[in-house]
Amino acid sequence: MEIRNYEVYKEPEILNLYTSVGWTAYTCDPETLKMGFSHSLLILAAYEGEKLLGLVRVVGDGFTVVLIQDLLVLPAYQHKGIGGRLVQAVLKRFSHVRQIELATENTPKTIGFYRSQGFLEMSELGCLGFMKP
Repeated sequence: MEIRNYEVYKEPEILNLYTSVGWTAYTCDPETLKMGFSHSLLILAAYEGEKLLGLVRVVGDGFTVVLIQDLLVLPAYQHKGIGGRLVQAVLKRFSHVRQIELATENTPKTIGFYRSQGFLEMSELGCLGFMKP
């Protein structure tokens, strides 16, 4: 498995990846998803040969704040360390950035995963996050 920059948007593999994890809010509007990719700060992908196994998409300014927007791994390849390697690659790339943030589902699985990567809940840092749905 190799992690490398995702440089050429290939809609079929992206839609397959997002569909495989049930993120249909993205796949119902492929053009907007493509625009999101083109305006991202960084996209790293995990490959086995030429097969896309997972990716992490980052947005932000790259200096004061970055947001891990998407982290996806094909279900058949989950729990094999791919997501962790993608997150660690982002943390290494942006080690100079003060705020590395993300929003995720409030489930024991996701909380455990992000804690294992060194993240804390915002409330533990005296912060509160807001979202406008």
